[in-house]
Amino acid sequence: MTGRFITFEGIEGVGKSTQLRLAADYLRARGVELVVTREPGGTPLAESIRELVLQPQDEAVDAVTELLLMFAARATHLGNLVEPALARGAWVLCDRFTDATEAYQGGGRGVPLEHIRVLERIAQRGRRPDLTILFDLPVPQAMARSRARGAQTDRFESEQAAFFERVRAGYLAILAREPGRVRRAEASGSVEEVAQVVRGLIDPLLEARG
Repeated sequence: MTGRFITFEGIEGVGKSTQLRLAADYLRARGVELVVTREPGGTPLAESIRELVLQPQDEAVDAVTELLLMFAARATHLGNLVEPALARGAWVLCDRFTDATEAYQGGGRGVPLEHIRVLERIAQRGRRPDLTILFDLPVPQAMARSRARGAQTDRFESEQAAFFERVRAGYLAILAREPGRVRRAEASGSVEEVAQVVRGLIDPLLEARG
């Protein structure tokens, strides 16, 4: 039986990584074999590419370079981790996937969507998430949360509000286009309130598992 592929999306500060961990606990408690991973990253080579993408560089990294690095990491991640896990029946929970590329490199950086689609076909070979949960919060609230967290700032977290407004708009455009796959989770509630929403979105997949 092929496993399920669930992706967690949203701008910085919305709490998606916390919710992914809670969802993983929920699924493990129900006997699901689980792989928890992230993008860019997830394998040693893909994690090395992640460092190139996220760490501030002395040399400029333009939008096309960023896009190509993202899909290089994705192809490695899919081939070496995600696809083998799904093939053996494990479920894969992934912190960001191609929707993030469309939102960040497309919406945020202005890369044409048709360029993203070409690389998506090459790198993914038809693989799409079974469910994508989009954690949504107005940009000022998300940025305030991110600052309060006091995390080390990477190339994306150092961007200004206008960039994240474009990214959020990119995510909402995907939600409007694919409401069957992408489901919105209002991220302004407490951790437990949001977790309840997430469990409600995952439960139909569990029920279909039998």
